[in-house]
Amino acid sequence: MSTFIERLTGEARERLICRLTRRMVQSQITIEALEHAFNRDVEDDQVIRYRDAYGNAWTGLGEMPEWLRRAVAEGESIDHFR
Repeated sequence: MSTFIERLTGEARERLICRLTRRMVQSQITIEALEHAFNRDVEDDQVIRYRDAYGNAWTGLGEMPEWLRRAVAEGESIDHFR
């Protein structure tokens, strides 16, 4: 899936980048701070949130995996796997 900015081309993309850069300067947001925030978000997305005794794991993102779906359908609480 492409993001909004990836779909922009040419002058529209450059205008958006300039506008974002100006807003970052006005708000005193550095590239480093922005990069840190993005990296932290990525790390948070990769954290294992559910795990079973057999080593199956799921981050909680995307479709629920079959092993967890089966367990929940059999009456197990999803919180049991946290």
